[in-house]
Formats: sequence, structure tokens, C-alpha cells
Amino acid sequence: MAQLNPNSQITCDVLVLGGGNAGFCAAISAAQSGARNVLLIDKCPKDWAGGNSYFTAGAFRTVHHGISDVLPLVNNVSSSLSDKIDLSPYTNQDFLGDLSRITTGRYDKELGKVLVEESNETVKWLSGNGVRFQLSFNRQAYEIGGRWKFWGGMCLKTEEGGKGLIEDHQRAAKRAGVKVLYSTAAKQIFSDPKTGAFKSLLAEDKDGKTLLINAKAVVLAAGGFESNPRMRSQYLGPGWDLAYVRGTPYNTGECLEMAIRDISAKQAGQWSGCHSVAWDANAPANTGDREISNEFTKSGYPLGITLNTQGERFFDEGSDIRNYTYAKFGRAILAQPQGLAFQIWDSHGIAWLREEEYRPEIVERVNASSIEELAQILGKSYGLASPDNFVRTVKEYNEAVYAHRQENANRSLTWDPAVKDGLSTQSSKAQLKVPKSNWALPLEKGPFMAVRVGCGVTFTFGGLAVDPQTAGILSSSGKKVPGVFCAGEMVGGLFYENYPGGSGLTSGAVFGRKAGREAARVATGGVDEAVRSRL
Repeated sequence: MAQLNPNSQITCDVLVLGGGNAGFCAAISAAQSGARNVLLIDKCPKDWAGGNSYFTAGAFRTVHHGISDVLPLVNNVSSSLSDKIDLSPYTNQDFLGDLSRITTGRYDKELGKVLVEESNETVKWLSGNGVRFQLSFNRQAYEIGGRWKFWGGMCLKTEEGGKGLIEDHQRAAKRAGVKVLYSTAAKQIFSDPKTGAFKSLLAEDKDGKTLLINAKAVVLAAGGFESNPRMRSQYLGPGWDLAYVRGTPYNTGECLEMAIRDISAKQAGQWSGCHSVAWDANAPANTGDREISNEFTKSGYPLGITLNTQGERFFDEGSDIRNYTYAKFGRAILAQPQGLAFQIWDSHGIAWLREEEYRPEIVERVNASSIEELAQILGKSYGLASPDNFVRTVKEYNEAVYAHRQENANRSLTWDPAVKDGLSTQSSKAQLKVPKSNWALPLEKGPFMAVRVGCGVTFTFGGLAVDPQTAGILSSSGKKVPGVFCAGEMVGGLFYENYPGGSGLTSGAVFGRKAGREAARVATGGVDEAVRSRL
């Protein structure tokens, strides 16, 4: 550990570690709640500001009462367009149901309850701070029969995605008087020996000079360990050191380890779990690209099928709505030979792909006039080990699709990717080992296209235990650590194996806002409950 012999010292009311969505929410909330001197530090340089939040699509999952509840928040819907939108209310029960279903009931029930119940209020608080929301037509809706149909329980995104979100947070922080120091890495936490309350933090700048920051309260919002190949391999398992880093290269887990070491923070959540997506195999390996950003995501798999380098399908592309599955299929890809796979479509599926993910300026598209030609090209230049098996798999898939249709001839075959349509590969005549449960269309009409994908890790699920009502960090004994709060990816216990799309940014905002408010209460003279219990 670092020695307490700093080059300089400063004092503030509230200190926040981490400059992503959660950190900025905490800092702005603290300033709005009466803390006079709020300081946010981040170990990244200024030109990498925003953490992982910068690399997101800016999606926020929130409870809402339908179109009338969200229209006042968004800036991209005219009165004429609003009449063409189908958007059902998304209730507390809907959100909790999705969280329970997607995590197979493992999520922390109290944390989940707070996340859900405060989501609507928090999104409106963000809007009041100047965060520019839009309806996510490009990612969460399809135009069917002249109407925009939203699906998957989510409708909001931020203008310009994560980049726009961070710009809006930076403007709000400046208005609130929050000071920001970049290239400043946290090294050690010091506590009051009598009460155990937070006292100060030792930090280090890019030149190796140390800074002692004295504060009345601190919020830890410095992200997970997704950018640390050693920790990924240690906690997620063998092979995870080879996953692509989807976002910032600066989320390397030191603050998690520091909190566990210095204040005996209790560990929580699934340390072997993470958010991982199908990611462009030509993307940089160890960092996201701040220009291309989220466009490396390849989430068009429900519109076609995915095969590994042996020419085999290995997951059900239609098991659920895309934003309930995309965060887990990266793991499935990583488990394949070479950690690679091919997404393929015929002309029908290609027409429905999102341009920002699949336009030729961004992704290497492999085109062919037939499946046989596509297999040969992939075998010659892209690592497909068995072109013959590839062709056979597509043929068996098509036969299973038609067998299901023949057995269900009375069902409507209207194409609607906004709902689970039950168009499957499974029937009494054909049962694929790996089914496709919805949107099973035959791949038969050229041209055909393939895109090579790997696994992109977004954020890790293991973190620290917090009190759901205050976001105060709990010690290994289960008691709150006085003056220490937590938000964002560092909070453990919400997500297991998977997560409902868009709930990560919402969690960061809900618990960031709460942590900042509670930190300000401590800083302005409110006695921390954890301190009171020890006096």
C-alpha cells in the first residue's frame, strides 16, 4: 500500500471516484443536495472522459405509464408522429418480472425494488438536469403497417447515445459547481480509527505525484474489472482474457480491490458473470473506439442464424426479444472454437438490419449469391473450418422451418419482429437440437450475407454490497461503513448471467443520485446512521 507522505493535500465536502454516468449522477446530486465543494476524480485522461457510459447506446429502462408519460421527456417526436406510435405502459410489475426472469430470480430483491420504483422519478430528474432523451426508434421499434411498434419493455435513449449522455452530464456538473480532476487514480482509503468513518483518500497523478484528498464522504463509482484481462480470467474463467473490451480500457478493478482491502467492503453479486455481446471480430481487442463506439455491436442475430467455425448453430437466436438476450450471447460465442462465429442472413433479413451496426463503412460484410458460395468464401478467407457442414446446417434449418409451417398452416405468417411470433424450427416432423423459437424464417433468397463476430465484454456483475435505501457500502460484518457510498458497476447483486437491456444506466442513475444525496447529508452535518451506531 502507498505511504501517507503526499506531495500535496486538498479538502472537499464530497469526493466521487469515477466519471461515468453513475459518478456524474452522484456528484450532481451531492451538489444539488447542499454539498458546497464536490470533487470528482477519474484516472483516465480528459480525452477518455465518460467511462463505459460513453460507449453505450444510451438506453434507459424505466417504468412509465405509456406514451403520454414519456413524450414530455423526448425531443424527437412531432404531434403527427406521436399518433403513429404503439407504446404500452411498462409497470413496476413488468420491470420486476423482467429482472426476475432474466436473472432467474437471483437478483437482490431489495436492490431490485428500489431500482424499479425509483426509475421513473430518476429519469425525470435526469431530464430536468438537461439530459436529452429521445424515443429509440432505431433500436427499440419497428415500423409495421405504418405504425411504430416499441418492444422489449424499453423506449428511451439519450441523444447521441453515450457520447451525448456524458456531454449532458458534464454541462450539468459545471452548472452545479462540481470540480473534475482527470488523470488522477485512487490508491488508498483512510478511515477514522475511532468511528471507522471515511477520512481521506490518497491519489496519484499521471506523473506519479501523490495527492491526499480529505473529505467528509466519498462515493465509489469507478466501474468494474472488465478491462483487466487478469481479473477477467481469474473471476469469469479461462479464456475470458481473450474477450474483446467493448468500452473504456480504464475499468481495471483497482477500486473494487481497494475497497475490499482498506475498508473490508463486503463482496456481492456474481463475480463470474458479466454483460457480453456479439462484437465485430475486426474491432480493437483491448479497448473500444470512441468514434465507432457502440456500432461494433452486432445484435441482428434474431433476423437470421449464427454458426460457429465448425458450421454448427449453438444458441437459440429467437429465444426472446433481442434486448433480453443480447447481453448473454457474447459468452456463448466466446465458448466456441477460436471464440468466433458467423451471423448470416438472406435478403429478407438483411433488409431489417440496423444501419448503424451493419453498414459497410463499419463492418466487413461477406456477400454471396448462394449459401454454397458463402460457405466457400468463409472457408477460404475467414476461418470457417467446415464449409460442407455449414451448408448442411443451413439446409437442415430450412427444412425444419418448412416442417413447422406445414404443421401450422392455419397460423398467420405476417412478419412482425416486434413480437415473439412462435415461428419455430420445432415440429413433430423435425426437431433441431438447437431450436430457433421465434422469427424462424428460411434462408433461401439471395443475396446472402455473413458477418464475423466475437465476444465483447461490457461490464462485470461482481461488486460490493450496499444498503438499498442509502447506497452505503456494507462491511464484511454487514454494517454500513460510515461516509462511504457506492453506485454504478461497483454495486453487486442486481444482475446474474444476464440483465434486461437498458437497466445498467438506470441503475447507475438511481443509486448514483441516492449516493450523492446521502453523501451530501453527511457532509452538511447530518449524522451518518453508521457513525451514530458507533458513538
